[in-house]
Amino acid sequence: MAHTSNLIADDIHEYLSIHEKKDLLRFITCGSVDDGKSTLIGRLLFESKMLFDDHLDALEIDSKKVGTQEGELDLALLVDGLAAEREQGITIDVAYRFFSTDQRKFIVADTPGHEQYTRNMATGASTADLAILLIDARHGILDQTRRHSFIVSMLGVRKIILAVNKMDMVEYSQDVFERINQEFADFAENHLDIDEFIPIPVSALKGDNIVENSDNTQWYNGPTLMHLLETIDVSINPDEDSFRMPVQWVNRPDSEFRGFSGLIAGGLVSKGEKIRILPSGKETTVDRIVTYDGDLDSASTNMSVTITLSDEIDSSRGDVFVSAKEPCECSDQFQARILWMAEDLMMPGRQYLFKSGCSTATMTPARPKHRVDINTLELLPTKTLGLNEIGVCHFSLDKKIPFDPYTTNKTMGGFIVIDKISNNTVGMGLVDYALRRADNIHWQSMEINKKSRSLLKNQKPFLIWLTGLSGSGKSTIADVLVKRLHSSGIHTMTLDGDNVRHGLNRDLGFTSLDRVENIRRVAEVSKLMLDAGLITIAAFISPFESERQMARSLVDEGEFVEVHVHVPLEVAEKRDVKGLYKKARAGELKNFTGIDSPYEEPLNPDIKIDASDISPEDAVNQIIDWLQANNLV
Repeated sequence: MAHTSNLIADDIHEYLSIHEKKDLLRFITCGSVDDGKSTLIGRLLFESKMLFDDHLDALEIDSKKVGTQEGELDLALLVDGLAAEREQGITIDVAYRFFSTDQRKFIVADTPGHEQYTRNMATGASTADLAILLIDARHGILDQTRRHSFIVSMLGVRKIILAVNKMDMVEYSQDVFERINQEFADFAENHLDIDEFIPIPVSALKGDNIVENSDNTQWYNGPTLMHLLETIDVSINPDEDSFRMPVQWVNRPDSEFRGFSGLIAGGLVSKGEKIRILPSGKETTVDRIVTYDGDLDSASTNMSVTITLSDEIDSSRGDVFVSAKEPCECSDQFQARILWMAEDLMMPGRQYLFKSGCSTATMTPARPKHRVDINTLELLPTKTLGLNEIGVCHFSLDKKIPFDPYTTNKTMGGFIVIDKISNNTVGMGLVDYALRRADNIHWQSMEINKKSRSLLKNQKPFLIWLTGLSGSGKSTIADVLVKRLHSSGIHTMTLDGDNVRHGLNRDLGFTSLDRVENIRRVAEVSKLMLDAGLITIAAFISPFESERQMARSLVDEGEFVEVHVHVPLEVAEKRDVKGLYKKARAGELKNFTGIDSPYEEPLNPDIKIDASDISPEDAVNQIIDWLQANNLV
């Protein structure tokens, strides 16, 4: 291995001591497909002499085997590690690499250029201090170039190095370079929120202007790329930020010590300083700032510490320690910019998991205000967000959380969206501000409540939720069940899928979005019926597992009984009392469940009824038997 410092061979301890004190720069490479991002990083690794001899030998072998440079070293292979990447010659995943020079340490994220993998690029940009935006000199600024630069700007990266690559392919033309520079300058001025961009003509393959100024671009008098990386200032003065520390865990190794551990997300905290714990709002004083190497008098941004308090105050994971003089807000309703990262559309009204730092809550997005046309940056009306689309949305949480706008503090204002069923990350968002109405709406406590109404009726309210394909027999079973319960003196209410669309939900169609909203409204009405002390029977196709889980979450534990009325699709079609399947097969009825819209069967229903060849009365007997066995009737 060739080294940047002889100290590695002469005095490893001294080298490590010096290395530890170096400044760290996190940056990404981004841009369109085949702009040379991986080759550029490979060149930086090669020129910084951070490759072992066996690594170089392997690179030489791989270059001859799968490389694209006709037997010459293919530096892109240093970061394209996946088999699919090497086969296709493209980057798919985000590849993180570390290297260093005498001046600085670097962590670089090589991000994919394909639109399909935009979410991977956004992940890499979320932790970057700087972006190197590559542009193929032959093609100029493309749609994906604009998309990546917009995402970088949105995620708070304020400095961009504009690397006009493959200058060797345009004969190192100054006119080409200046034209691209001017075009990007116009785009940045009108559409990007950045402090500056620095243009530089390079050839990652040939090494022009990477480490040394190239004789091929004598018209360029600016710095080399490596010089820029070593000297550019991306520092943040911690004194300018207010103290923020999300509590990651409560550190209690024995009965004598109780501290709160976390990474400081902003500002400076000192021993003896008065702080506030959110969301509770309790105030106390910092007693100690504990680290592995001993106590500190103060600590600042990006330091991991354990803080002990002068008072015995209850606090747990998800709380946030903030400056008492400059506390942040708490809210449960927000406006945010969201990048959707899943192939399934974002469903307004559907419940997702919201995760920010160490806080987790249930999130319900509203219909987006608009989405951004990434090519023109126009604000377009939309009902939802699809894969790689960016939009501005309002959303609500089931509890208040402490926050700062993303532009003020990335940690406190950034979040991810998680699908409740699959547990996949489906989106990322940046909080703009809280919706003030959240502070103006309060739950009104009533003396006459569900308990008192239930006692008056001498019954325990619960919700029987019948789900199944159209034609499975849900409404018929619900009607027979209500008659049985009514004859026994039980107070009931029935909600039927067709009936509610004559009034409450007459404004809704049958798209996936409207189906989600349909069930959301019905679930809220069902909750009101339970509050009235009624045993409620809801008969709805309710095709999506997420919405059925949402309905269950609205009521108290033990108050939701899910009944899957199951029949095969062919049986449902044969019954076709309303002639709906026939119309759907003929293309006259769109978004019909089971034909061109999916039905997600319940994962673990409380009761499953095979209604193919039994009477409604027998089906009701199964439900009654289950209710009696569980002491509900």
